[in-house]
Amino acid sequence: MAAFAAAPPSPTLTREEELHWIALQQAPGLGPRRARLLLDRFRSPEAIFRAAVEELEDAGLPGTVARSLSSGCAFEEAAAQQNRMLEAGARLVTLGSDGYPRRLRDIYDPPIAMFVRGRVELLDTVGIAIVGTRRPTPYGLAASERLSTELAEAGLTVVSGMARGIDTKAHQAALKADGSTVAVFGCGVDVIYPAENRKLAEEIADKGLLISEFPMGAPGYPQNFPVRNRIVSGMSAGVIVVEGAQYSGSAITAKLASDQGREVFAVPGNITSKMSWVPNVLIKQGAKLVQEWNDVVSELSSDDRLRLANSRRQRILAVEEPQALPRQEISDAANPNAALRHRLLSVIEFDKPSHLDRLMEVLDGRSSSELIACLFELEMLGLVRQLPGKHFIKVWVD
Repeated sequence: MAAFAAAPPSPTLTREEELHWIALQQAPGLGPRRARLLLDRFRSPEAIFRAAVEELEDAGLPGTVARSLSSGCAFEEAAAQQNRMLEAGARLVTLGSDGYPRRLRDIYDPPIAMFVRGRVELLDTVGIAIVGTRRPTPYGLAASERLSTELAEAGLTVVSGMARGIDTKAHQAALKADGSTVAVFGCGVDVIYPAENRKLAEEIADKGLLISEFPMGAPGYPQNFPVRNRIVSGMSAGVIVVEGAQYSGSAITAKLASDQGREVFAVPGNITSKMSWVPNVLIKQGAKLVQEWNDVVSELSSDDRLRLANSRRQRILAVEEPQALPRQEISDAANPNAALRHRLLSVIEFDKPSHLDRLMEVLDGRSSSELIACLFELEMLGLVRQLPGKHFIKVWVD
């Protein structure tokens, strides 16, 4: 299918432009797929609503839908939605805007507009979805917390659905690590579901981002959640499944991720636990087994790794180099990893890759997790590059 060809509007929609986008999104019988086809043909919501019924039918709409769209009956509700957005402090991100998530734009049926509350800039970051059961085991909660913390500290944005269980723990851990997180709702962004997550939702609205394609005030109907899962996976570079029973929503999200060409990861579970069914089956089917954050980062595309490296490098330098020291100067008496970094740089060569096993032998007494963490930070600083097979090489710097 051809990409949406409409010229992007100004960064901030006018109230009239916003009204047309909301009306188009909520037009009865339309849906995101048909709306996308209309936008490809007419280039803007305003042009769609100006079109005659015959033109809309020629574009493939059934007669009843074309007549409903042409009547403009959706505008009254769209105006009410605008008022609710103002009250909730929400904004609209449209398929025609530069701020729309680039990955989500390319899926089969992207939402043509989303209501958002919080840090909109997180839509343009590298996201990893963490999903799982609403009834996790203590092991599942611990795995979700650990991975979310590590990935957030590595600079990734943790994406989930704020459901009970694994989702909630993923959001909480990312926030606790001072990282970024995005919650995709199956209801309006001004409706808290589940109710016990009210405090969490407000914290995400302040430090992260809440998004939904469902109208303001929309309840969390059960049928909404499988629909929203395509956004969770679609806007992410990959999906990590922590726990899930045989017919759980996490299995749906993993299938969507695979269909969308996203990386699928799974945390192995106890074979005697029914909550291990989905991740263990996914691993048998070829999903990447995840034990630590580097299992995820190593599978990212080179472009995503570069974006992550640049972001991470800026965060590290902001702490370690307040006086804008040269790139080579990475020591910091307050940083317990500084000595290990210098030792690694003295061992790793420019023209001969060093394997992780060799580094562990030379730096006796250091665990693999310690070395990997420091190697990743050096890579983020642009001083070391990882090659296939867990080999590392030093990078020339000016």
